[in-house]
This record gives sequence, C-alpha cells and structure tokens, in this order.
Amino acid sequence: MAENVNNDHFKLSTLFNVKNKVALVTGGGSGIGLMATQALAVNGAKVYIVGRTQDKLNRVAKLYGKDIEGQIIALPAADVSTKEGVEQVHKDFEAREKHLSILINNAGVSSSAREDTQRQDPHGLRETLFDQDAQTVEDWQSVYRANVCQLYFMSSTFLPLLNKGTEIEHGWSSTIINISSISGIVKISQHHFNYNTSKAAAIHLTKMLAHEITSSGLKIRINNIAPGVFPSEMTAHESDEAQKSSLPKERYENKIPAGRPGNDKDMGNAVLYAATNQYVNGQTIVVDGGYVLSTGTI
Repeated sequence: MAENVNNDHFKLSTLFNVKNKVALVTGGGSGIGLMATQALAVNGAKVYIVGRTQDKLNRVAKLYGKDIEGQIIALPAADVSTKEGVEQVHKDFEAREKHLSILINNAGVSSSAREDTQRQDPHGLRETLFDQDAQTVEDWQSVYRANVCQLYFMSSTFLPLLNKGTEIEHGWSSTIINISSISGIVKISQHHFNYNTSKAAAIHLTKMLAHEITSSGLKIRINNIAPGVFPSEMTAHESDEAQKSSLPKERYENKIPAGRPGNDKDMGNAVLYAATNQYVNGQTIVVDGGYVLSTGTI
C-alpha cells in the first residue's frame, strides 16, 4: 500500500497561494494599502486599487506593476467614505470582473490630536477633553465615516461578487480583510479619542459582519488586521516619489518591544496569511511589534 505523503501541502507556494486571485484594495496608493497590493500582485494576483487621488494610483500601477507574476490595475479615483463613492467603485469594478477573491478595506483617515493641559482637577480635564477645537462633533463624524462606515458599505455591496469567487474557485473561500489598528485595542486614548474609538468600532464591525455572513450560509471569511506603527502618509505625513513613507527607527526603540516600526515584509506576511488561511474567520490579527504588550488592552 502506498504511503499517503502530503509534503506538497506544506510548500510555501501552496500555503500562501494567491496566484490568479482577483483582489481589490482601497487606499492602495500608499502606506499599508500599497504593501498589501504588492504582497498580492508579486505573488500572482490581479489587484485593482482605488483611492482619492488618481495620480497616486497610476504611479503605483506603473512603478510596481512591472515584471511581476500578477497585475496592478488602477481604477478611477473615488471616495469610499461616501455611499455614492462606494457605488461608483462597485460599478467600475463590475465592468471589468465577474468575481472577487479578496477585498481589502484599507482606506481611512487620522484625526487631530489634542494637546494636554493641566489634568489634575475637573476643570483641567474638561479643558483637555471638551474645550479644544480638536474635539468637535464634525471631526468625530468625519473619522467615523471614513474608518467605520466605508467598511460596512464596501463589504456589503461586494458580497455577490465575493460569493461568486467562492463558487468558482475550488477549495477557496473569498475573503474580506479590514485594516483596523491596535489603537482600537489599547486602553489609552493616545490623544485622539475619536480615532481610537473608530478603530474599536471597526474591529467590532468585523466580528458582526463575519457572524452575519456565516449565519446567512455564505462561504466568505472576514477578518481584520490591527497594525501597530507602520510607515504611511498618516504616520509620516508624507510619501516619496515611489509612494513610500519612512519612520526613524530610533524614535521607537524604547516604545515598542521590537525596537522599530513595522516594515513592508511584516505587513505583506500578515496580508498573505489572512488572505489564504481558510480556517481563520472573524478574527483580529495584531501586527504591532509587541506594542500592545507594553500598553495593555481594553
């Protein structure tokens, strides 16, 4: 009797196989969105990217779409923080593809950080939390719209195309990956309550969507990646001509157990894991160099 040797199951090309998968990445023109785009496209996926600035999208497709196994295709620019923008992205994508294998909801915004005043009495704490211009209802609304609402609308509108991806790809369940943040996990406000609260909502929304989808009988997985400090236009406030950002290592040597910010390989590894592991659903994948260890969770 021949022995059943399954060594081929453990090859990297099998474990992290995204070849010929069709993906869509929001905010794919820089930062973590670009890292996710490269991780998928270099390994054989056809990756569509969308964002607010067409020049950035076109530049990424031109710079990083050369001599790779997959493709990077820029969709027309759109603002997914509005329902109309989400509908436009769906229309533009559906005109090109009949199914979707991987949806990465990465687009998001930061918020104004408050300046601490004297906090040891009620009046000082009120001034810190209430009186500053950085704490307005409009700021809370805009952050929530960009960091929470678009996850819901992007995920829900693409369900039929994602389900089609599951149906036509044997052994594959299409997947949604929301990019949240460790800011939604830690118990400190980090000087921006609205941003951290929005990321906590994004994490909970991921769990609710995962339950709603699976309880409806659809074979679509949804998880979220909660990054720590990674170079992006949000954290570095700029990007270079290659749409890449950088952060000085020394700034984080005593703040993060890893002694550095995250890099492209750290995020690429997490994206490929979340995309390909068919047994992970409704989970938060923390990629933070140990930051949460030193701050504590909610």
